[in-house]
Amino acid sequence: MGHHLIFGGNGGIGEAVAERLRASGHEVTIAGRNEPELRAVAERIGARALVCDVLKDEDLTRLAENIADGLDGLVFAVGTINLKPFEKLTEEDFLGDFRLNAVAAARSVQVMLPKLRAAKNGASVLLFSTVAVEQGFAAHASIAMAKGAVAALTRTLAAELAPEIRVNAIAPSLTDTPLGQKVAGSERMADAVAKMHPLPRLGRAADMAAMAELLLTAEGGWITGQVIGIDGGRSTLRVKG
Repeated sequence: MGHHLIFGGNGGIGEAVAERLRASGHEVTIAGRNEPELRAVAERIGARALVCDVLKDEDLTRLAENIADGLDGLVFAVGTINLKPFEKLTEEDFLGDFRLNAVAAARSVQVMLPKLRAAKNGASVLLFSTVAVEQGFAAHASIAMAKGAVAALTRTLAAELAPEIRVNAIAPSLTDTPLGQKVAGSERMADAVAKMHPLPRLGRAADMAAMAELLLTAEGGWITGQVIGIDGGRSTLRVKG
């Protein structure tokens, strides 16, 4: 069993990934800004909790000092859903989304790279993109730009770090998490979005966690450089009618 570090492990998809890995017997460290939530999740699933703001290099450096060499997996499950009409987006919107989704992901991997390189049997990095990178959705300009950079980062790092470190990304469609509920907060809206998918429901955090476990462990050992859509078919198929 390995040791996996999950940024954003105190809610939504990150928490589901942490819980699934712990249930399989892996050692898990979760990192996030909200200390009370972080501690509560860690206690519930039997993980280690370390407070860290991924936008602060000093926090990332301090976190690395508390992680032992030989880190087997890193998951960056931190992100935003900032949906606005294009003409209402500000420079702060663009920069904020890019900094949190793309730059912080890159810096988190950079800082943890020595720990990952020390893994005995190779390590795995998992990032998160979005279906909106491949599909053009109105009001998604800022987040799609930022997550498009994550997809590019995934492929670049996979090439540069092979064969010692595998790098992949999951690209979800709208998922029923606290963050996703900001978009589909009402039952009517959630139902309307669900019907846009060939498999007509919203994603679940458990869907992403199942793929995450495969990509992070030896069972997915011949997978790298992939951005995998877990999206009910929305990125490639069209609903009848």
